[in-house]
Amino acid sequence: MSTRFRIASLMFMMAHAVVMGAGIVTVLAVPKLAAQAWTLIPVVIVAGALIAAPVSWRIAGRFNAMLEAERAKQQGDAD
Repeated sequence: MSTRFRIASLMFMMAHAVVMGAGIVTVLAVPKLAAQAWTLIPVVIVAGALIAAPVSWRIAGRFNAMLEAERAKQQGDAD
């Protein structure tokens, strides 16, 4: 399992919670959407997962690049 995948797994949970929370608040705050909440909330949950997956993968790539740069810097300082 790659480092990027591990970071993405952790980021996915946070990103999904944020996207899903924003969607659920929107559904419940808008009266026309709140009337259909039983239908829309599962849609928001699935959409949140679909949005959070590529976002977390991209964030993980940036974190991994920062980690590799820090490791290279430390190895350069040790030499």
